[in-house]
Amino acid sequence: MFVVYRDGKPRASGIYRIAGHVVQITTCYFDTHTMCESYACEGEPEFVVETTVEDIFAESILAKKEDALEGLPERKYPRSLLETTAVYRKLTNYLIDKGIFLFHGSVIALDGEGYLFTAKSGTGKSTHTRLWRELFGQRAVMVNDDKPLLEPTQSGVIVHGTPWNGKHNLGTNISVPLKAICILERGEENHIERVEASRAFPLLLQQSNRSMGAEKMLKTLELLDTALRKIPVYKLQCNMEPEAARVAYEGMK
Repeated sequence: MFVVYRDGKPRASGIYRIAGHVVQITTCYFDTHTMCESYACEGEPEFVVETTVEDIFAESILAKKEDALEGLPERKYPRSLLETTAVYRKLTNYLIDKGIFLFHGSVIALDGEGYLFTAKSGTGKSTHTRLWRELFGQRAVMVNDDKPLLEPTQSGVIVHGTPWNGKHNLGTNISVPLKAICILERGEENHIERVEASRAFPLLLQQSNRSMGAEKMLKTLELLDTALRKIPVYKLQCNMEPEAARVAYEGMK
């Protein structure tokens, strides 16, 4: 991290490699750079993400709207935390044109292959991937616990770790082939079945980044459709007992 000056004021700046692309990030606060420390690199950036006070204010308005939609009491977020979200919004807005899109979920790699678990908030994505780590030990590595990046390729889909890895800060700076997507639901017994991508598409679209203009939203639709043609989708009803991890893995491997 280094310091640059804008209008005579010092700004924090750094260069990072995220999802294979080099970006310079310039911010008002230091939090983003602390998050991105393990992604730091050298070289000429492809593009620059720079935040302003107006960006931070816009994030506070969006956060209020999200709380209202979810029926939650309005939460107060530090400006430095809101700025980290503003940075990621700008970064993903750029990466969509590179064929990479954000997806909300928890991704764990087992023996070098990624499994992405997604669900409505509060269902237990993080709890389920913890069961995998407990069951498989060192064979299992967290890729990202909140906002991974997906990149459809000719041979399949690559899932990239990012610094934006959730409140538990569970993630690794790695990229692995994605083996499957699994939709989690709570249930008394553990049961997994494969589902048609067309049936799952509306829910999975809700889990992708939709806060962008019409052109980039269309690009997201195309990328999600391409990804679902390359990897299978499953639905897991689970009770969050250790056996749920075994049932999930055996059903998807």
